[in-house]
Amino acid sequence: MDPALPDAYPLPRGGEPVMARLGDGEPVAGLTAHTSQPPASPASLWSTRETYELFPLLGEAPREGMDVLLHAFRRQLERLRAPESDSSCLVTWPSRDVGASRALLDHGFVPLSCLAIRTPAVTIDTELSGTVKMRRAEPADVDSVVELAMLELEYASLVGASVPRSGAADLKRHAVRVRLRTKSGPRGIRRGDGAPQGDPVWLAERNGKPVGLAECGWVDTDNHHSGHRLGNGLWGYVNCLSVREEERGIGIGRELMSRVHEDFAAAGAVGSYLYYNPANPLSPVFWHRQGYRPLWTLWEIRPATALR
Repeated sequence: MDPALPDAYPLPRGGEPVMARLGDGEPVAGLTAHTSQPPASPASLWSTRETYELFPLLGEAPREGMDVLLHAFRRQLERLRAPESDSSCLVTWPSRDVGASRALLDHGFVPLSCLAIRTPAVTIDTELSGTVKMRRAEPADVDSVVELAMLELEYASLVGASVPRSGAADLKRHAVRVRLRTKSGPRGIRRGDGAPQGDPVWLAERNGKPVGLAECGWVDTDNHHSGHRLGNGLWGYVNCLSVREEERGIGIGRELMSRVHEDFAAAGAVGSYLYYNPANPLSPVFWHRQGYRPLWTLWEIRPATALR
């Protein structure tokens, strides 16, 4: 179906089983995982407080299998008494399996986010209109990084999975301080020029004013503590790209990502990945032009009790 999918399908430890049967009596199954986010946790900025995630095992009948399994999942949620507010159901499934996608749509799920990947072989024209300086962010840039990150969070909350929470700016500030203090990347990776790799956080400046942000990181799936939805190796992760509204359309985002991809390639990354919201009128077109394409789609219903 998709050669970029990993060899193994990640399943939660200690998940609760859910079973169903196809019309011919063949069984399908899955595991479900219930996650609760504390009120003041960073994860609560992009997730409901209570999340019920289904990990389906469908065999050779993705559409019918997903359909009957979701009926069984709904009955399980009724037994668990899922709350009617600040809750969600989540299914992450390969983007190219459109048979299963049809079943998810029929049960009320929406494709709220995509995990998209890019391979280093992609080359993009990054000619920039105007004079803009690109540089790595430093600890003194915390305020600028937080401001730009909050602009992206506020916009994403209108079109995707992000949730506006009280205290969001403080949570972002703490995370940014940790990122900007990091001096070495995974496994002590250094670029070809010997400079420390760290967590790449880039700023774009016009006339000394920060106008764009690319906040990134690393995931090494060979040493990751849990199952992952990527192939083996070191991956660059794009956590946040933000450009001020009045500065969009002149190539700042393209140039920022060009610098980020150069960093990823210099560190020997096998590729890079990110999440974007299909309903966002800006993200899909931009990321596809940068060489990214969907690998997994995150389907969601809010609240969990809306599953039909």
